[in-house]
Amino acid sequence: MAHTKFIFVTGGVTSSLGKGIISASLAKLLQSRGFKVTIQKFDPYINIDPGTLNPYEHGECYVTEDGAETDLDLGHYERFSNEPTSQANNITTGRIYLSVIEKERKGEYLGSTVQVIPHITDEIKSSVKLLGRKNQYDFVITEIGGTVGDIESLPYIEAVRQMKWEMGNDVLVIHLTLVPYLAAAGELKTKPTQHSVKMLLEQGVQPDIIVARTEHPLNSHLREKIARFCNVAPSSVIESIDAESIYDVPILMRQEKLDTEVLKLVNVPVENDLDIYNWEIFLEKLKNPKFEVEIALVGKYVELKDAYKSILESFVHAGAINEAKINIRLVHSELVESEGAEKLLNGVSGILVAPGFGERGIEGKISAVRYARENKIPFLGICLGMQSAVIEYARNVIGLKEAHSTEFNDKTNFPVIDLMEDQKKISGLGGTMRLGAYPCKIKTDSLAFNTYEVSEIRERHRHRFEFNDHYLAQFEKAGMFATGINPKENLVEIVELKDHPWFMGVQFHPEYKSTVAKPHPVFVKFVKAAITKQEGK
Repeated sequence: MAHTKFIFVTGGVTSSLGKGIISASLAKLLQSRGFKVTIQKFDPYINIDPGTLNPYEHGECYVTEDGAETDLDLGHYERFSNEPTSQANNITTGRIYLSVIEKERKGEYLGSTVQVIPHITDEIKSSVKLLGRKNQYDFVITEIGGTVGDIESLPYIEAVRQMKWEMGNDVLVIHLTLVPYLAAAGELKTKPTQHSVKMLLEQGVQPDIIVARTEHPLNSHLREKIARFCNVAPSSVIESIDAESIYDVPILMRQEKLDTEVLKLVNVPVENDLDIYNWEIFLEKLKNPKFEVEIALVGKYVELKDAYKSILESFVHAGAINEAKINIRLVHSELVESEGAEKLLNGVSGILVAPGFGERGIEGKISAVRYARENKIPFLGICLGMQSAVIEYARNVIGLKEAHSTEFNDKTNFPVIDLMEDQKKISGLGGTMRLGAYPCKIKTDSLAFNTYEVSEIRERHRHRFEFNDHYLAQFEKAGMFATGINPKENLVEIVELKDHPWFMGVQFHPEYKSTVAKPHPVFVKFVKAAITKQEGK
């Protein structure tokens, strides 16, 4: 293509309609036609990034290869497209204003009055266009967080209006809205959609395509009604009916011809056939499992599934490739403390102890590790889950009864998990962690090598505390081995047990790199071990 096309996805009526999934699905379809596509998220909150946000506020914080702490929707983008994202793919209002203020302090505006228009909107437009130029993408899809009408979103909508005016058919707006079903009336209602589009029009933006979320199919009469009142062609009214799985959405959008409608409106010829065969194979395996297995996920945010979004989706990917339905038993780590591991974990075929921060529930995680170790249940510990495994082994096998992490007890006599040396002099939370992809060298005679089948890997991190290698000799003498090491800083990345069916703790976050096209090997082999455990019962 001669130059980049820009697609904006806005939302109306209510939040949580699935802008991220629609954006990722469209990207997948365009990618399957041979186009180079990336997706960007604009979040209208003033935090610089979600790195310091409580999971109850924002769900999972997703980490990219370059160490950016981003919105969880970027995980969907990567899982669908199998393309890595970066810092440039997630922009917050806080970052926009920070950039503008820094420029003002440097005198870059030559003493002029700094205003929302043009300075803030120019910064927004620059962030969109820069992403397109950076890797010469054919399409940049930008999801605008929040709902049309929110005060926080106004500068973004204004930036869209300006780009649409300046660039004509190179810019396209998709508006995702809700067509609710009123049971009392027994019919779908288009009025919320009409009002949502009217609000968008009041801000100067005419949507090109309406994607209507609905519980029931839209008939031709309703499509024509929406088209008439919203100033779009009937072919540009796209039904997005509730799906069994988010992974069905690209197929549904293909049936609705969303991708061809987009290409038509931006004057790009539909030349290449859509090749989505591998996605259909994935769905076939996902929906027709040969096995069924229950795995416990032990964490302190289990009542909020978005806190472990990437882990749950990694299980979907690994389940499909193993042709298994994974039933996740969400177990609150605080309840493990009060009610016991035996009661809450009995009968599962695998135990994953989740990552997290803070002391709450840590003893429950440690108890869950002990239950998995002593009962020979396949175990995977991620980040704090790996550290919990180290603490448990130190206490109950090596005999260091007061062993702990200095994150939770800075007076412990046995700090088997300790703060990284280069972090001890840093105050504050934002930006102080080990973030992004780091290399890891794997010992060949190990479960890790059998899992990855290579001796060098790169995995993404998000943590401050590390295995204290002053205790490494004691651990290996007792039977817990460090089989993955950061070659540059000699940091322990993977621990495992030899006398166990499948026991691995990883300091990194494998869930961030699992995609539909490439399920992560750690999850694939963990699920396979759980199936073996289940079948042997």
